[in-house]
Amino acid sequence: MGTLSRAARPASLLLISLTLAAGLNACSDHNHNNVSSGSSASPISSPDGKLQATIRTTTDGVPHIVASNLESGAFGEGYVQARDNVCIIADSILRATGRRAEFYGPGPNSINIITDFSYRALGLLDKAQQRFASLSPESQAMLRGFAAGYNKYVSDTAPGDLPGKCANQPWVQAITPQQLYAYYQLIALYASGDQFATGVTFSAAPPGVDPSPTPATPTVARNRISMPDFARIARTGTPKSLGLSSNYTDRGMASNGWGIGGDMTENGRGALLANPHFPYTGNRRLYQSQLTIPGYYNVNGAALIGFVVPLIGFNQDVAWTHTVSTANHFTVYQLQLAAGDNMTYMKDGQPQSITSKTFQIQVANGTPTPTTLQKTFYYSEYGPMIAANLVNSALPAWGDSLGGQPVAFTYRDANADTASQTVDQWLGMGRAHNLAEFKKPFQACGSVLWVNTMYADTSGQAFYIDGTSVPNLSSAALTAYAQRIANNPLAAGLARAGVPLLDGSTSRDDWVTGNCNGRVPYNGMPKLERRDFVQNSNDSYWATNPADFLTGYSPLYGPTETQLSPRTHMGLKMLEHPTDAGLSNVKPAGDDGKFTGKEIINALYSNRAYYAEMLLPTLLDRCQAAGNEAIPTTGGNSRSIAAGCSALASWNGVYNTDSTGAQVFRVFIAAYNPSYPDQFTVAFDPTQPATTPNTPKPATADPANDPMLQALATGLDKLDQGGIAYDTPLGQVQYEQQSAGVPPGGTAAPSGDPIPWPGNQNFEGGFDIVSVATQSVDDGTRFPRVAPASTIADTGSLSATSGQGWLIGYGTSWHFGLNFTANGPEAYGLVSYSQSDDPSSPHFSDQDERFSNKNYRKLLYSDSDIKADPNLTTQTINGQVPANNS
Repeated sequence: MGTLSRAARPASLLLISLTLAAGLNACSDHNHNNVSSGSSASPISSPDGKLQATIRTTTDGVPHIVASNLESGAFGEGYVQARDNVCIIADSILRATGRRAEFYGPGPNSINIITDFSYRALGLLDKAQQRFASLSPESQAMLRGFAAGYNKYVSDTAPGDLPGKCANQPWVQAITPQQLYAYYQLIALYASGDQFATGVTFSAAPPGVDPSPTPATPTVARNRISMPDFARIARTGTPKSLGLSSNYTDRGMASNGWGIGGDMTENGRGALLANPHFPYTGNRRLYQSQLTIPGYYNVNGAALIGFVVPLIGFNQDVAWTHTVSTANHFTVYQLQLAAGDNMTYMKDGQPQSITSKTFQIQVANGTPTPTTLQKTFYYSEYGPMIAANLVNSALPAWGDSLGGQPVAFTYRDANADTASQTVDQWLGMGRAHNLAEFKKPFQACGSVLWVNTMYADTSGQAFYIDGTSVPNLSSAALTAYAQRIANNPLAAGLARAGVPLLDGSTSRDDWVTGNCNGRVPYNGMPKLERRDFVQNSNDSYWATNPADFLTGYSPLYGPTETQLSPRTHMGLKMLEHPTDAGLSNVKPAGDDGKFTGKEIINALYSNRAYYAEMLLPTLLDRCQAAGNEAIPTTGGNSRSIAAGCSALASWNGVYNTDSTGAQVFRVFIAAYNPSYPDQFTVAFDPTQPATTPNTPKPATADPANDPMLQALATGLDKLDQGGIAYDTPLGQVQYEQQSAGVPPGGTAAPSGDPIPWPGNQNFEGGFDIVSVATQSVDDGTRFPRVAPASTIADTGSLSATSGQGWLIGYGTSWHFGLNFTANGPEAYGLVSYSQSDDPSSPHFSDQDERFSNKNYRKLLYSDSDIKADPNLTTQTINGQVPANNS
């Protein structure tokens, strides 16, 4: 595909660009964010390509960047992100451009070969190079500026002075705007095509065709690459045997978000909780900054490292946050193969060809000359072919029979091309000053990829929208899909696992093109405006506010009238009962029941657990009845639970670092598994989702037969197995252990002492979420990290190494509580894992210590607050956009 001319830019991009250039400039009275009509300077880019940004760094290493145009502002953003996280960005570019194997070698089980080929096959870099010129002027300027800022840092820093993860590494190189754009395309695919990039697309090949890569040219023996038997894997492998996901609803990301309207705040203005749950290490870390283009844009927030504008943040008048949506962002198609032809499928009775394309990658082999491998990938009209048996072992391999017909499988991705809109989307949101302006990027066929949005503003309005990329199916296709799920257990199971299966033999199941390239347009997106609250904790849109259910939307947005998660229950309890402290000593909204920003952050830090508040009193009563009686475990033995009961009796019911006994409740609830409705006397009621199910079944006459006590006995056995005392303070057995800077292929080592860590897990009904990172590398990277060698089942990933406990590496990340005042936003929060991943940086663990001690800080926004910061430093950087970067 050739480069699109400006005239050929997609209509949705033109509309977004016009919205930014005309609509938002014209309709706001807020002079601080709009260009004066008498200004001759462009707020987008400098005509001579000269770049200048002033970086004011405040407490905890937060940069506040001021520039005269977006390109220069992005220049500053690229520079500070490289200053603090250069290794992550360098690796992210390698990943998106399919070059990890070139520098790191094949990797364990040839993972670098698999992913390099898979990302090449997705065309991330090819599309970026072809389509860069068709991006909006704003997007082009910001991508150019960020790349220039990153490159300045790399150029100014001696290779040996880079952090240990990438010091003296040849893969730390200057980047191009197109490579950065390729990385944004990968970000867009996190909840869709990226989930297939670890083997599912790689293994797809017609019967009799070996999917293994082959040398592009004859190689001498010392240059050959040892690889697994990919042909055998493709035919006989299963998701479990290969360590692949079989649940595509689990994207490794979660969040809590509240938009609170004026009816529930002290001053009648809006308030917000932003609480994304992301990995603490790797390329999904969030980085805080403030970007100011005077008279045009002024947002304080955080973005995924490498992204050029804040994704979750606030300006003078509006604030927003995101949570990962339950919506489907791709559809899988079952193709009916033509008789005797595995490269042709039938659609509406007509033959359609499966095409192929061959790609090459370089692989380091221990010699100065890398090995060049080549491999062929296959495509339908919808997108890449996949090895469906590696998605679900009940699905057949390519060419095998299903329902008496030879079949193959492919998929279409709703985020395949939305990266072209990402900068415009979030730039438009950040330039808004009221709800009408905030909606405009969404109305212009915009997309926030895979996240829900919660919003609050200074007028007291709260708003929710699932503005993600969702396939737009016709009513006929949706009816057929519903029938397939109802009548076909395999299709129903796939749907529950986040894999909607459609019929590729009929055009009925094609996406409705419309004006949004096959995605559901704004009028079909779930959304809600309120003056009390909107919320989401990764359940579907349905119960955003239980006083006003959302119904009637495409089933691809997620289920309705289904039991809510315990985390959603906990959040709703705090919102609907804002003066009830539960088992904590923190009333969510204080004595008056009206929220402020400080009260919101303190509610998050209260570390309450929904199931503790529901079950602990009952459990303690049953403990008393059991005394020293031997209680059976699921392992077949019997034991006393008295010591565990004693620890529970002294527990304060929350998960603070000084809470003793919390670990006992954790292993109890993991074994009790209260998600089963038969554990409660009051069943789930879709008209009362916030409070049902509830009320444990009555105790049995004999404590030995009580499921609650049996679960406690089972959990205590597992604490014993893990070498964890029942009455130890939580912070001694639940902690964050930072890792030293080690390049790919090295051995992980700890950096510093363990940091006691508050919070609890989803299955406990926690809200301030934490989780163990069990992978031996940083998320999405190949950097070694300290992790448990193995974990004990049904314990929340308790380490099997005696006494090691829970090594936390995921959960509450960038977070803040905010309320608007007459003087603008007032916000408090942290980046829980700090700004830098470099152990030698003063900002490697400063906020980790703050989070451990619940010592949040004020998020500085106004110029006067920034200037008054006692740790303020100021730096001005200059640069030039290369002439060939357009």
